[in-house]
Amino acid sequence: MALAVAGLTAPATAAAPVAGPDATFLKMIHQGNLDEIAASMDAQKHTTSACVKQVADMFVRDHTKFDVQVVALAHSKGIILPSTTSAAQQKQLTMLKSLHGKRDYDRVWLQGQDTSHRQALALIDKEASSGKVAKIRAAAQAVRPTVAKHLEAVSGGTCHTGKG
Repeated sequence: MALAVAGLTAPATAAAPVAGPDATFLKMIHQGNLDEIAASMDAQKHTTSACVKQVADMFVRDHTKFDVQVVALAHSKGIILPSTTSAAQQKQLTMLKSLHGKRDYDRVWLQGQDTSHRQALALIDKEASSGKVAKIRAAAQAVRPTVAKHLEAVSGGTCHTGKG
C-alpha cells in the first residue's frame, strides 16, 4: 500500500517541463505564427493585389498548420505558450490596419512579411543547429523549407516588395 501511494505522488515517468532556449523558441515561433496569421488574414481582406492575396492565403494555411504542431509540441513538453502576439507585433498590425484603402498597403505588408520571415528563419536555424530537445529541433528543421519559401514569395520571387 505504501508503494502505491508513493507511486501516485511521484510517478517515475513524470518529466520536468522543458525550459531555456528550446522553450523560448516555441514561444517565439508561436507568437510569430499568430502574427503571420493575423496579418495575412488582414491582407486577404484589404489587399488590392492578386499576388498578395495568393501569398496571404498560403501564409494563413501554412502558419495555421504549423502552429497546431507547435501548440501540441509545447503541450507535450509542459511549455505554456503566450496567448497573444508581442506588443511590437500588435503595434505593427495596428499600423498596417491604418493603411486600409491606401496605396502603400501592399508594399508595407510585403516588407513586414519579409522582415518577420527573416527573423523566423534566424530562430529556426538557431534551434535546428543547437536545440537540446530532439523533437523541437526536428520541428524546426522540418518547417525551414516552408518558411524559406514564404520569404522567397515576399522578397521578389512571387510578389515584389518595392525594395531597392
